[in-house]
Amino acid sequence: MSVPCVRVAREDGERARQDLAAAELIDDTHEIEHDEGSLYIPVVDPAAVPDEFEVVDHDAPVRETQTMPAELVDFDASYERIGDVAIVDEDDDERARALADAIVESALPVHTVLNRASKVKGDLRVRDWEVLAGDGAATETVHREYGCEYAVDLAEVYFSPRLATERHRVAEQVEADERAFDMFAGVGPFVIPFADRGAETVGVDLNGVAVEYLRENARRNGVADRVTAIQGDVRDVVSGSSRAQRSDGVREVAGEYEDWADRIVMNLPHSADEFLDTAVALAGDEAVLHYYDIQHEDDPYGPGERAIRAAAEPAYDVTVETRHTVRSYAPHELNVVLDVRLTRV
Repeated sequence: MSVPCVRVAREDGERARQDLAAAELIDDTHEIEHDEGSLYIPVVDPAAVPDEFEVVDHDAPVRETQTMPAELVDFDASYERIGDVAIVDEDDDERARALADAIVESALPVHTVLNRASKVKGDLRVRDWEVLAGDGAATETVHREYGCEYAVDLAEVYFSPRLATERHRVAEQVEADERAFDMFAGVGPFVIPFADRGAETVGVDLNGVAVEYLRENARRNGVADRVTAIQGDVRDVVSGSSRAQRSDGVREVAGEYEDWADRIVMNLPHSADEFLDTAVALAGDEAVLHYYDIQHEDDPYGPGERAIRAAAEPAYDVTVETRHTVRSYAPHELNVVLDVRLTRV
């Protein structure tokens, strides 16, 4: 039986699948199928599919029924997966444990279920977890997105799978031989795909465990020769009071990154404005800045744009190329990004 499907080249399939899944458009009652170099992804509402995708009728096989968590509880089964770890966010202990049991009993390939026990806190951006199922020590996992994989320990570092589509959007802009700098790199979900596209990349983070994972992930994805991972405050790194660890040993980085970067990522949305002077110091004669912010829905982009102009002008012309809402963060608050081109005057 023919059903509406998005048809994409096989090599573009994972990006398309994630984009359609994020929009809740994938028809889970039919199988995704490969045929003659194309991938056919069944969709529930062809009219809602973004114009960038081609929708065709295709004879996709019916999927064999698998038990999912939502079938085993009588409330909304809300969770997210990072590798083989499932994350829930339940204040009610009874609901939390019922959902954990449902996840373990379902067809999901999950070995550990964690409940958020605190908000992200401190300069290292970590949170406390309650282990609902599985090994209490099994907070380490391997997460895969858009062809890259990331080892991560959720008890020690910050990582959000919800930003996968946004990270891919930015990575697609990167060209070979660019010099890209991630000021708050974590385990490398921006750095690794940038390097995979041929850019020379630098990732800085205060969290020493995250930096070790960044190095491991660079090796894991075959891009270690294009990645420099630095532990420290990025303001100190750029001013020259830090050192970098590479495969060829420890080397000084004093002042090395001033006027260096073609592309700069600032994904620290609650306080990125405090680091804008450093970002401007990093920028070469022309650079693209990806500035993440959280603001009220009444003026989500204005505060960030004004802060960038205050830091960069008149030394640079400032052109806002993209104003994009990444996701809703809280009632009446949005997580947004500004893609800004800085051109030295």
